[in-house]
Amino acid sequence: MIKRELDILVSLQDLDMMISELAEVEQLGFDVHGKQNLTDAREELTSKISRPLLYKYEKLRKRYKRAIVPVKSDVCLGCFMRLPTSLSVRGREDTKIYECEGCGRILYWLE
Repeated sequence: MIKRELDILVSLQDLDMMISELAEVEQLGFDVHGKQNLTDAREELTSKISRPLLYKYEKLRKRYKRAIVPVKSDVCLGCFMRLPTSLSVRGREDTKIYECEGCGRILYWLE
């Protein structure tokens, strides 16, 4: 279940970035098509995420461009801080959602 929610959050973050990029293109005066499709897809994804997790994501998104970041070689790729060994081991088990102790972002582990 946790792995599924993390996958949905990563997809949601990608959609949010696409929507914000389209808004920037619109500000330049270009016609943009498909924004409504992205918005509809975003609404569908948000309905599949628990409310507390979605709230946490939205709060982090206001602070950082990327609210969810991968961990590679036990390093948070958001702030580049090395994670404690205990967190690295537990994070790979997908039993709960972990946050970086340095920046507070939601973490997911690359395979």
